[in-house]
Amino acid sequence: MKVCGIIAEYNPFHNGHKYQLNMAKQITGADYIVIVLSGNFTQRGSVAIMDKYSRSEAALLCGADLVIELPLYYAAGSAEYFSNGAITLLDKLGVVDCICFGSESGNIEAMTAIADFLNNEPDSFKTLLTEYLKEGLTYPQARSLALCNHFPDNPEYQQLLTTPNNILGIEYIKAIKKRNSKIIPYTNLRVGSDYHDKRLQQNNSSAIAIRHSLENKNDLHLVTDQMPAETHALLDKHYQKDFPLFPDSVSSLLYYKLITEADKGYADYVDVTPDISDRIKNHLTKYENFTQFSDLLKSKDVTYSRISRCLVHILLNIKKDSLEQYIKNDYVPYARMLGFKHEARPLLNAIKKNSSIPLLSKLADATKILDPLSLQMLREDITASHIYDSLIAEKFHCGIQNEYIRKIVKH
Repeated sequence: MKVCGIIAEYNPFHNGHKYQLNMAKQITGADYIVIVLSGNFTQRGSVAIMDKYSRSEAALLCGADLVIELPLYYAAGSAEYFSNGAITLLDKLGVVDCICFGSESGNIEAMTAIADFLNNEPDSFKTLLTEYLKEGLTYPQARSLALCNHFPDNPEYQQLLTTPNNILGIEYIKAIKKRNSKIIPYTNLRVGSDYHDKRLQQNNSSAIAIRHSLENKNDLHLVTDQMPAETHALLDKHYQKDFPLFPDSVSSLLYYKLITEADKGYADYVDVTPDISDRIKNHLTKYENFTQFSDLLKSKDVTYSRISRCLVHILLNIKKDSLEQYIKNDYVPYARMLGFKHEARPLLNAIKKNSSIPLLSKLADATKILDPLSLQMLREDITASHIYDSLIAEKFHCGIQNEYIRKIVKH
């Protein structure tokens, strides 16, 4: 049995994701595909456009065999935490032989070389990075420039840290090497539109373009060609019933949280520095909504994504001291299933036999098998899901779902 892992958000699932699933099977020769999926909040600091169960169903319809939720603290974290959490989860399953990810480079050797370098940064690199940061550059910009100075004769290396999928891929490889994991990384060349391109193309648009179209055009049929038929049928079934949800859906809840905690500040939350905390407090009177406020707070040295993540961390009580505890506990203490295929029973049996962490299919079992710290992590995931479900209920005038009685997706 050969098992390949894929780390994804599927926000929403589109043609590029189906292509990547097919390529993963082709490149690795895997018998089974395990997806580690972000829950209802994403790595760029936003609500997911569609709930995690529906996105899991889309993945299962299009080639995945098992979908496991990436805990909130990593799903809504920086690229480093996102990658370390996801790789740790796959590694602890005890059956995953490899991972496959799409990248703008498609060059696994170059990405591995950069990962090795960044896992063992020389002092000269650290000094240069600090100097660029003092000049007011963002961390991604500073790191990319510092890397250019260390690899002047390798123009391809200089581009590897400037595009999002390359950056994540390098972080995956770094995480694998830090864990001394036996997981083998593979990459395929990403096809279709640029990750940040908001324009709809013929049939290979980015997830951002699809979300942008749905938010501004309010017409699901405009994105029909951008996703597999199975996925579009699923979206059509849920459209204007519990999907789509957009970033500004959290605006009122976030404002309430910000004004009630303004006196003590926000520096206890992950990614929020004292300077960012002060910036939030000083601009509260100009708050209109989530996206407007994120745009207002961004600066030359702090990106929009960093700010939006900070605001989501505040909204969801994602705190630095809790993150430190979870990391000391080796990141992930359980694997929570969101969905699986009936044909994947041999895979589930293999995981139950080889995994170093429990495979959770029922929340009711958690109190019997998890220690207090692990239960704390799980309950924070559940709370975030309940917040997300309350946003759906408010927008679509439907009942609020209860995470404790939600059933995993089976196909």
